[in-house]
Amino acid sequence: MYFEIYRQSRGTPSSGQGQWRWRLRAGNHETIASGESYVNKADCLHVIALIKAVQGETPVKEI
Repeated sequence: MYFEIYRQSRGTPSSGQGQWRWRLRAGNHETIASGESYVNKADCLHVIALIKAVQGETPVKEI
């Protein structure tokens, strides 16, 4: 698995165009998770670091 970060190219500036986004890809390159948009690249990278830090520690709740 690996994370990708990219700048959103579609939409308008008010709907996220030019903002940073992330997605998590499986070994076969399929997207298995993605996040919201961030104005700053550093914020996008910070969220990825938070996700990596809790890997395996986050409970799964059935609703």
